[in-house]
Amino acid sequence: MFTNRCSLHLCWLAALIGLFPVLANAGTWQHEQGSLTLETTPQRVVALNWAATEALLLLGVTPVGVADRDGYRVWVKEPELPEDVANIGTRVAPSLEAIAQLKPDLIVSSSEMAPAADLLQRIAPTYVVSVYKEGARPFKKARDMLLTLGRMLDREARAEAVLRDIEQTLTTQRQRLESAGLTGRPVALVNFLDDRHVRIYAKNGLFQTTLDALGLDNAWPHEGNYWGFSVVGLEAIAPLYNSRIVAIAPTPPGLAATLASSPFWTYLPAVKRQQVYRIEPVWPFGGVYPVKRLAILLADSLLAEGSDNVR
Repeated sequence: MFTNRCSLHLCWLAALIGLFPVLANAGTWQHEQGSLTLETTPQRVVALNWAATEALLLLGVTPVGVADRDGYRVWVKEPELPEDVANIGTRVAPSLEAIAQLKPDLIVSSSEMAPAADLLQRIAPTYVVSVYKEGARPFKKARDMLLTLGRMLDREARAEAVLRDIEQTLTTQRQRLESAGLTGRPVALVNFLDDRHVRIYAKNGLFQTTLDALGLDNAWPHEGNYWGFSVVGLEAIAPLYNSRIVAIAPTPPGLAATLASSPFWTYLPAVKRQQVYRIEPVWPFGGVYPVKRLAILLADSLLAEGSDNVR
């Protein structure tokens, strides 16, 4: 009789747990500015930067609000942001009122928002994680952020699946380049700021993860800032004799016409060899997904015929 009562009790308890799975993720989480306590799995999440926005979307969680929503669709592109997500201001100065109106139960921020930390905490538990900071390794930080959010949001299995998919994509793209004999050669990754200056990506940036995985050398030999880039004039690229140039969109309007008559551009070795490639936007200050997106776009571009097609 005692055994039967125990069995009934355990069955009832198991059924109760099944009705309330969100309680499984209750707990306290450490972050860069302290800790946050979650009583249940968050359902309404606000992201104050694009790396956080990307991570949530990869986990299958649509944020109720994001900062610089429209810019995300221009610069980041993937994963796609649904149309009905609310814009809560800029990434440097989000609207606290707009955030509060969304009634979030989790806010994902970074240390750049430190002055507003106390105000954000009054609205909802705030998880602070900075993928880009002095001495950080961007891909590792982004990976850790994805896994932590996966645990917070009861999406850990999905986070691990995302990382496996990225690893497999990198392997596949490297095999494509190896088969064509295109690995082991230097590449300069740039964003044009105007017709004389570019942002060139260094070995301490997020994009280096892609280059390493694809077996490509980074042509830029210098360390960048903690965001992983340097701003240089076109003349600084001239010594990179054996490098191919990959220009990442978007580019300034009318750039091709201006470059066509620019001695700074037309005399670059890569331009003379017609080894300049233009690829669609890839956000260099994102999370884990830009590593995959860049790998696919870069491999596709290098495997196609190179030409001076920056426009």
